[in-house]
Amino acid sequence: MKSRTEPDIDLATITDRMAVKKAVQSGNVEDAIEKVNDLNLEILDTNPQLFFHLHQQRNGKIEEALEFAQDELAPRVEENQSFLEELERTVALLEFEDVKNSLVGDLLDISQHLKTASEVNAAILASQSHEKECFYSLKISLMKRQLIHASQINHT
Repeated sequence: MKSRTEPDIDLATITDRMAVKKAVQSGNVEDAIEKVNDLNLEILDTNPQLFFHLHQQRNGKIEEALEFAQDELAPRVEENQSFLEELERTVALLEFEDVKNSLVGDLLDISQHLKTASEVNAAILASQSHEKECFYSLKISLMKRQLIHASQINHT
């Protein structure tokens, strides 16, 4: 017996989020950023720490993550002290020859990829939830206007 109810979640968004997750987990940061921006440009613009975490996932490309940190995060350290710790940990990667077995080797571990993928997924879901709230709010406003208009017609 088949259910005739429509799912509350747009199945295309699940596919999109899975594609982003796969890109993050494989270290394909450019692809992940592109896919996130295709979903909603504001996600990474409004969350520089998440954007930095994505850059940290560049497989073996620590210099690129540091360049991003210097250009984008360093100016924000005064606003948010947690950025300073992120910067320090990333810079520390350069200090070790055997990075994977260093004190900050966890930044390059698969568990960090999974954590970042989860952060990105949560940010996408939050943005989609906000979009739905805006949509429903607009729909309610339109319905109220229609009711007011209908009641004004009935009273004349």
